[in-house]
Amino acid sequence: MSTPRAEHEAALALLAAVPYGRLALTREALPHMAVTRHIVTPDGHLILRTHKGWDIHRSADGAVVAYVADNTASGQPEAWAVQLTGTAYAMTPTRAQRMRFGEQPAAADGVPFEPVYLRIEPGYATSYRVSGLPQ
Repeated sequence: MSTPRAEHEAALALLAAVPYGRLALTREALPHMAVTRHIVTPDGHLILRTHKGWDIHRSADGAVVAYVADNTASGQPEAWAVQLTGTAYAMTPTRAQRMRFGEQPAAADGVPFEPVYLRIEPGYATSYRVSGLPQ
């Protein structure tokens, strides 16, 4: 399944507006979700930074995954959510890409944060919007 180009680009633009989302994948045949930091590349891929100790990068490498991000905690009068699915690959980002992530967390689950990276090649991306939210 592919997404019309305009819808795909609009979804990526929304993803670029927030720094974190949730990666959905399967681990040992069970659904699994984890919070990750992301950046959108100029060529339309998503690069995720996650903690090596969570071992997500091994389960996701070569697998079809879903990624979801939203602005629902922003208090804005319009809420949106983006869902992107595609194949994830373990990767080593360039120095420029690492710089775009900014500082990394000090710890994850009480141990020093050790970054690992995944690139998602999007196959499908869509967004949902709700406006006129009561304040």
